[in-house]
Amino acid sequence: MNKLNPLRHRDTLRADFTASLVVFLVALPLCVGVAVASGVPAELGLITGIVGGLVAGFLPGSSLQVSGPAAGLTVLVYEAVDTYGLSALGVLVLLAGLLQLLMGALKLGRWFRAISVSVVQGMLAGIGLVLIAGQVYALADQPAPSTGVEKLTGLPDLVVDTLSSGTALTAAGIGAATVLLLVLWPKWRAGARVLPAPLAAVAAATAVTVAFDLSIARVEVTGLVEAVQPPGADDFGALLSTGMIGTVLAFTLIASAESLFSAAAVDGMHDGERTDYDKELRAQGAGNAVCGLLGALPMTAVIVRSSANVAAGARTKASRVLHGVWLLVFAAAFPAALEIIPLASLAGVLVHAGWKLMPVKDIVPLWRDHRAEAVVLAVTAVSIVVTNMFEGVLIGLLLSVVKTAWEISHVHVDTEDPGEDLPVRVHVRGNATFLRLPRLEDELAELPTDRTVELQLSGLRHMDHASGLALSTWEERHNRMAARLSGERRARLDAQVQEASSYARENRESYAQEGQSPR
Repeated sequence: MNKLNPLRHRDTLRADFTASLVVFLVALPLCVGVAVASGVPAELGLITGIVGGLVAGFLPGSSLQVSGPAAGLTVLVYEAVDTYGLSALGVLVLLAGLLQLLMGALKLGRWFRAISVSVVQGMLAGIGLVLIAGQVYALADQPAPSTGVEKLTGLPDLVVDTLSSGTALTAAGIGAATVLLLVLWPKWRAGARVLPAPLAAVAAATAVTVAFDLSIARVEVTGLVEAVQPPGADDFGALLSTGMIGTVLAFTLIASAESLFSAAAVDGMHDGERTDYDKELRAQGAGNAVCGLLGALPMTAVIVRSSANVAAGARTKASRVLHGVWLLVFAAAFPAALEIIPLASLAGVLVHAGWKLMPVKDIVPLWRDHRAEAVVLAVTAVSIVVTNMFEGVLIGLLLSVVKTAWEISHVHVDTEDPGEDLPVRVHVRGNATFLRLPRLEDELAELPTDRTVELQLSGLRHMDHASGLALSTWEERHNRMAARLSGERRARLDAQVQEASSYARENRESYAQEGQSPR
């Protein structure tokens, strides 16, 4: 056994080394593209990728998933930088990382799996829509409007402006070719084994841009050291605003949910050690804390890089750590190489990534089998487009809670009649909540109004305060009315009996006077 261990160890190192190169080639264009789409220097995307490999990759949690800047946070980061400035980004990311560390220490990692899948899918769909709508403008080297609605409504004008400008049309051609190559490249299996699709698409677009000296926008480079902007004391003072606190919570919620859902997906791709969700949450928190101190982008586990890592044969966390090393070497030694990359090609990568965020294949089956979940998904996505990321996710979560409460609050009413002179027994079973009160009151209203009732609530598994108050009030009011109606009915019967007796007596007297016997 001891003689086999060195060989097995060398095989593992070889597999991890190869996988790290594949992940590096996948991560490089995505790190740069996410940074540019977020409105920050390209180097900040590389810094987050480096931290994702060297910090989060080294810590325990999920052994094979890879972390870095994610397209899912692009919209939120862009809004935060646009609202509070680039210097505030470090504070936001740092506090989100500290919150993740706290949640991991409190063992709240598994609770993120309780978030409705339809909310998460709706969140990703909304992000994808806004991302595509924004990057379509960058695809043609045009400035994008600030809000999601304006981006969508401005698309017709974008088409007209692009067709009337040679430069914009050239950039759009490069971007569209990038998207096309991203779709077609994986179908060429031999080529896909050599180069990942994102790198192949960006490399081809860059080669064409350089070869023909196209006058389209390219990545601007400031230098790795110069791009680092640690937060200052004044930036922490801005946390007194409610908006920044909401943004921190949004960073924390979305980054944590995306990372842990990614971990669950990666666990299904291999037979190795399963993810410890609390440790993974702490690893993500540590990585984001470091990214915040460096003023870089927020970090999440990314399914694209993680699946590439698994598919490349990675066996340990060494592959993800090494991918961070290769990003560091590239950023330090070849920063000028970024300057020749056309922005339109990176926009194409992000448009493709935005499309993959939308659960297109799941919508029809979801609508067919679980229409309420499909509604939650659609409302979450539309809310993100119309409002913003944080408010859209909150609306989705609230709607999911209401839907769940509605579905579990089934209530049934059964009656038992022991006899004419005894109260009708009314058995209420199930879960009585305020959501079902209208239906419950409708069923109770169908009971005979002239019979007293006796409510039997032992069959209820749950009854909220509103339902309890409504039931007790209804029973008291119904029995009071039944007693009055019953008294009136008895009075009418007595009157009818008296009237009949009087008529019979008068009839007998009449016959007696005539000397006849009453019939």
